[in-house]
Formats: sequence, C-alpha cells, structure tokens
Amino acid sequence: MLGVDDAEVWRRRGSSFGAVAQAYAEYRPDYPAEAVRWCTEPACGRAPGGDIGSLRVLDLGAGTGKLTALLARLGADVTAVEPDAAMLAELRRLLPAVRALAGSAEEIPLPDGSVDAVLCGQALHWFNLERALPEIARVLVPGGTLGGLWNSDDDRVGWVAGLQEAAEGAASPSLSRRRSEAASWGPEQFGLALFTPTEREEFRNAQRLTADSLVALIGTHSQVLGMEPAARDRLLGKIRAYLASRPETAGGEFELPMVTSVIRAFLA
Repeated sequence: MLGVDDAEVWRRRGSSFGAVAQAYAEYRPDYPAEAVRWCTEPACGRAPGGDIGSLRVLDLGAGTGKLTALLARLGADVTAVEPDAAMLAELRRLLPAVRALAGSAEEIPLPDGSVDAVLCGQALHWFNLERALPEIARVLVPGGTLGGLWNSDDDRVGWVAGLQEAAEGAASPSLSRRRSEAASWGPEQFGLALFTPTEREEFRNAQRLTADSLVALIGTHSQVLGMEPAARDRLLGKIRAYLASRPETAGGEFELPMVTSVIRAFLA
C-alpha cells in the first residue's frame, strides 16, 4: 500500500505524460499483434465471427493510441478512453476514425456489458484498482477479458543491461524487473470475486531506433519528466554518452531488444 506522500508522487507521475504527448506518440514502442491476439483469444472463441474482428474492445488508459491503432488494424470495434486531455487530443489527431472518449479507469464512460475485452497498454499500474476493477467488470460482458500489456528492455542482452545502469532506473523497466514484480500481479491483484486467476505470457518486440530516438523515448518516461531540468539534462547526456561508447549503438540505426509482458484474466 502506498503512503500518502508516495501516492501523491505516483499520481503526479501518472499525469505527467500530456506535456510530451507528441513525443510519446512518436517514440514509444508499439505492441506485437501476437500479444493482442493472445489477450483476446478466449473472447474470440465466444464471439459470433470467431476472430478479433468480431470483438468490441475498450483500450483503457489509451494514451496517444499506440494499442488503439493496432486493435483498429486488426479489425476490432475499438473504443479508446483516456483521462489526459493532451494525450486524448493527440490520439484523436492520429486516429480520427476511432471512437475516443474522455474518461478514466475509475469512471468509464460506457454502458454496462458493452465490450467483450478491456485491454490496457502501459496503463494498468496507474489505475486505482479498488475503484477501477468494479468499473471494468461493469462494462464487460459475462466472461469478458481483461488484459494488461507492458513493454520492457531485454536486459539479458549485455549492452541493454548497461543501458539500464546508465539510465539510473529511468529507462523502460527491464525484463528482469518485470519478472520480479510479476507476483504482485497475481490472482489476488484482480480480486477472485470479480476475475479468474491471471495468466501470463511474453512476446519478443524488438524496436528499430537510433541513439537520438532512444534518448527521446527515455525522455518520455515519468521518472525523467519529473526531474528538474538540470538533472534531466545530466541523465540524458549520460545515456547519450553510453550509447556513443557501444559498438551496437554508435553507428546509426540499431535494434533494441524488447519483450512485451502480458497478463489476462476473465470476468468470473
């Protein structure tokens, strides 16, 4: 349980992304289609058409629409809900054909039983789950799917582990950190009275970047956004120097090994 001060810091970090909405849309990594298909597979089995194109999906905490865009490309009937006005405006600019609503996980602006699946990309950890889970359960059909997706740097690769060290915890959370925290996203996190025990899976999700775009990506993380300008400049300069020192990343475009960690549960 977060203390009052910790909760306030967490709230401020969670609401910091609107200041960099365009950079977030440009530099944050996408999600693998296979991860979304795994999340929605059980719902597809219950749907009349039997595939994701027959599903009504809510992208909750949609940000600038990274996950929304993929769901739309896969043919889902997708609705995006996002509380930050600047992030929502960027989503609407990029995806004008998608239904995008102002709202939060704690107050979802949809009717009861109106979606087959609720997916949350890089968002579930920002929710007040005591309030959000009953709301998610309310808008899902019986047996509907709740899924969470997170992108992580694969620190099993040597230079990526070095990047994590150079970034002083401000880069994308590492795969080893995601795995160590996985126990806290177990069945009890969703509440067995509402959802079935969670299932987990991982998907490779390498991203093509340059040193400039990787530094810009790290600059969209909440920990960096909350820094004083001088501290931010020092950290990003340190990261840039590290990338220039590595043969893997010093010569233009390179591949950043990433993994998308996914959990899913079903409305009981």
